[in-house]
Amino acid sequence: MNFIFIAIIILFILEYNKKIDTRKFVNDTEPYFRFLMEDDYKFLLTVKYGNDVDVNKLFGIRVRNGFLMIIFFIFLFLNKFTFIYFIFAVIIGYLVFKMPYTQLRRFYNSNLYKINLMLPYYLKGLEILIQHYTVPVALNRSITTAPEMFKPGLEKMVARIEEGDSSVDPYMDFAKEYPVRDSMRMMRLLYRLGLGSQENKHEQLLMFSKTVSNLQNKAREQKYKDRLEKMENKTMQMLFATGGGILALMLFAMMMMMQF
Repeated sequence: MNFIFIAIIILFILEYNKKIDTRKFVNDTEPYFRFLMEDDYKFLLTVKYGNDVDVNKLFGIRVRNGFLMIIFFIFLFLNKFTFIYFIFAVIIGYLVFKMPYTQLRRFYNSNLYKINLMLPYYLKGLEILIQHYTVPVALNRSITTAPEMFKPGLEKMVARIEEGDSSVDPYMDFAKEYPVRDSMRMMRLLYRLGLGSQENKHEQLLMFSKTVSNLQNKAREQKYKDRLEKMENKTMQMLFATGGGILALMLFAMMMMMQF
């Protein structure tokens, strides 16, 4: 333990005197750990912090903290270091690395119905625009009124379509970037709607509208379900608290009677 404190002091002195630059080291090594970045990490950060979040910076902090934790435990077990202790240090470091992502997932799950509400209500507004414009033009016009979370993805999708990409890829990439409920299916429907002729546009638009309405109904049902579960949990907590209080009073009364 004394050795660890000495090592920390030495590292602090070297960092303070600019002999080493841990920030530069993390920035240089962080790209090598990019394969560990989760597919929905950027989306979850955008949901919590908005579009201005620096994904690479926050991911670099995760890599740094995990790496430092590995080094700390290696030094901690240095006097009796074995391969088992090394594996243990790596596991602890990985858990520290994954902790911010886990917290983001918890935040997403706790606000899931709000996030899932955004897509169907955005698509409902888009449906009105599609009645008057082609799908690419409607997408472009919808950006200004779209939820802030979706705007960067919409801008990239529209730009790729305007550059001549007539495949389904821009739509699918948007769905992958924002993996909310039924986003893949809705983007496929939107792509097919864009390919359809004007003669079939009315029928396809009716099917699109029906699907959006179903999504809105699902979102409302989920909202009411979450409220009901919350009320049930509070009721159970009240029952347990009341029962526990009564039991405690009974035990206290029995103890007082036994004393007399």
